[in-house]
Amino acid sequence: MSRIESTLSALKARGAKALIPFITAGDPHPSHTVGLMHALVAGGADIIELGVPFSDPMADGPTIQLACERALIHNTSLWNCCAMVAEFRKTDSRTPVVLMGYLNPIETRGLDAFCTLARESGVDGVLIVDLAVEEAPEFAPKVRSFGLDLIFLLAPTSSDARIEAIAREASGYLYYVSLKGVTGSASLDIDSVTAKLEQIRRHTALPVAVGFGIRDAESAAKVGAVADGVVVGSALVSQIEKHQSTPEVLPDLLKSQLAQMRAALDALN
Repeated sequence: MSRIESTLSALKARGAKALIPFITAGDPHPSHTVGLMHALVAGGADIIELGVPFSDPMADGPTIQLACERALIHNTSLWNCCAMVAEFRKTDSRTPVVLMGYLNPIETRGLDAFCTLARESGVDGVLIVDLAVEEAPEFAPKVRSFGLDLIFLLAPTSSDARIEAIAREASGYLYYVSLKGVTGSASLDIDSVTAKLEQIRRHTALPVAVGFGIRDAESAAKVGAVADGVVVGSALVSQIEKHQSTPEVLPDLLKSQLAQMRAALDALN
């Protein structure tokens, strides 16, 4: 059983919801990332999604695009991200870490080389935004052979056939993008989210986490009431942007911000 699967199974057994924060590796500076990861755990994170900076993050809104730019100024690479996870693992062997990014940096260095380093570094899963499910039959078995979970995105427009195809290839959990458009846009329609989750669950027993549009404790609770987990990204990255010139305050700020969402989710029990 993977670290992701065991974490989510334990949460389900006690009726709790997963809190999955996202930050971009190397933002505001590579030297701060590991400390921020620990702060997220202290704030109640169950799984951490660590964004791999990319020069053309097509699925991300302005907030995360700017985070990628800040990280890339310091030459934060996919290999640097794995090194950050390895450093994090020196004092945290429990919290699952998912690398979230794009296919190009992986293909540039080679899938085998990436999977080897990711596993050795303590990475638990990968979410590749632009990996089409049609490519997955060749890609997924290789990733899983290294003991890594391969997590896929589902969208409001995903058909039954596409949901079924993705569910066949995915492991760990599924990430449902609750909004059309890019990260940090629009507002949640909880009725639509509820209906889509019912559709998704007809095709898979995997846990389903919901992201995009979760900004605070109130929105986290609304989504947590119907999902297995909530993903929060832009709200945290906005804090990092706001305080990039005083990064020493960020661990406490992110911890506090996430703790409010943790409390709201725990209140659902």
